[in-house]
Amino acid sequence: MDSRKVAELKAFVNLCESSPEILHLPEMSFFRSWLQNMGAKIPPLTKTEGGCKRNPDFCNFNASFFSSFVVFCLEIDQDGVIEPDTIEPQEMDDLDSIEVTEEMMDQANEKKVEAIDALGEGDLQKALDLFTEAIKLNPRLAILYAKRASVYIKMQKPNAAIRDCDRAISINPDSAQPYKWRGKAHRLLGHWEEAAKDLATACKLDYDEDASAMLKEVQPKANKIIEHRRKYERKREEREIKDRQERIKKAREEHARAQRVSSSGFLFAFGGKRSYLNLLDVPGAAGFPGGGPAGMPGLGDLLKDPEVLNAMKDPEVMAAFQDVAQNPANISKYQNNPKIMALASKLSSKFGAPPQP
Repeated sequence: MDSRKVAELKAFVNLCESSPEILHLPEMSFFRSWLQNMGAKIPPLTKTEGGCKRNPDFCNFNASFFSSFVVFCLEIDQDGVIEPDTIEPQEMDDLDSIEVTEEMMDQANEKKVEAIDALGEGDLQKALDLFTEAIKLNPRLAILYAKRASVYIKMQKPNAAIRDCDRAISINPDSAQPYKWRGKAHRLLGHWEEAAKDLATACKLDYDEDASAMLKEVQPKANKIIEHRRKYERKREEREIKDRQERIKKAREEHARAQRVSSSGFLFAFGGKRSYLNLLDVPGAAGFPGGGPAGMPGLGDLLKDPEVLNAMKDPEVMAAFQDVAQNPANISKYQNNPKIMALASKLSSKFGAPPQP
C-alpha cells in the first residue's frame, strides 16, 4: 500500500473519532453507506452551532481529500498524481475596477508574446512573470489566465492553474483552453471525475489531440468512481425504502392496537354480559352487585358517573356500542364522532387503558 495514502487514512479515522459529525456530511454519504452495509453503527448527528467550528482541523479537509480517499478504497492507479500545491494570494480581486485603455491592451499583448517566447525557451519563471504583468494590464482577457495556467501546469502547481482557469471560464465560458488546462490540473491531483468532465468539455468546444489522449486515460478511472457511487446510492435508497416500510408497518400495528384497546373498554363494560346492553331496562341494574369482569369496576360504579349515565341514555351511543360489541373493528367507523369517542375515552380510562384520540 502507498504509505502516504495510509497516513491520510489514519488521519481521517482520527478525525472521525474526535468529530463523528463528519460522517453526516453530504460528501461522505458513500462512506457512511459502506459503513452501515458492513454493520457499523453511525453515531447520531447532534445539533451544534457553527458546523465544523467544533473541530477547526476538519475545515482543512476539502473535496480533494475525499476524492483521494475513495480512490484509495477502490485501488485506482495513482501514477502521475502529485501533492497539491499551496495557493498563493494573487492580484485578481484588485483588478476588476481597473479601466483598461487601448494602450494597456497593446502592452498586455506585447507581454503575452514575450511570455510565449520565454515559454518556448523553457524559462518558466520568466514566462509566468510576463503573463502576470499582462494580466495586470488587461485583467479581463480570458486567454491570459489560460496561458498562465499552462505555465503553472508545467511548474507542477495544479491548484494555482485551477484558480486561473476558473477565472478564465468566468470571463469566457466558451473557450476550450481553460477547460483543457483545468482538466490536466485535476488529473495531476487525482481528481478523476473532474478531470474527465473538463477534458470532455474542452474536446467538445474545440477538439484537441492532447486533451483527447488524456481523456482516454482518465475516463475509465472516473467511470469506476461513478459506478461505485451509484452502487452505494442504490443501496442507500433501498435501505431508506425498507426503513419507510418498517415505519408504516409499525404505524399500522400501533393504530390497530389502539383500536383494540379502545374497543376493549366497550367490551369489558357491555360485552362480558350481553344483558349489560339492556341494563337501563333492568330493574335495579344501577345497583348490580360485585365488580365487573376480572375485578373491573362494577356497573353500579359506572352508572354513578353522570357523564356515563347520560351517554348511555342516548340511542345513538347505545347503537354504536351494540355495533362494536358485535365486531370490535367497527370502532373505526366512529373515530370522527366526538360523542362516541368521548365516552370511549372515559370507559378506557376507567378500565386502565390509556386515553385514545
